[in-house]
Amino acid sequence: LPSGKAISQGSHASVEAVLRSEKDKVNDWRKDGMAKIVLKVNSLDELKKFNQIAKDLGLVTALITDAGRTTIEPGTITALGIGPDKDEKIDKVVKELKLY
Repeated sequence: LPSGKAISQGSHASVEAVLRSEKDKVNDWRKDGMAKIVLKVNSLDELKKFNQIAKDLGLVTALITDAGRTTIEPGTITALGIGPDKDEKIDKVVKELKLY
């Protein structure tokens, strides 16, 4: 994805995950500085795998599917938001991933 598109898709994932989260977790996350970490995967299958692992651990996820109005085909899965939640819980899912 072009840089701007990747940033916007990550933003969609972040916002959607927050909107789906419990108010207390969002409030704690806001008090702690609203950390966001952008990581990369090697494939769509890998992205889906991490989504399922996060769900299985009881984390809120937001898998983003693009509307296709600009640079990619409609229905393309582009990003995954996880949390907010305790760092230790999220780290169990993403510890092997590299920064984007």
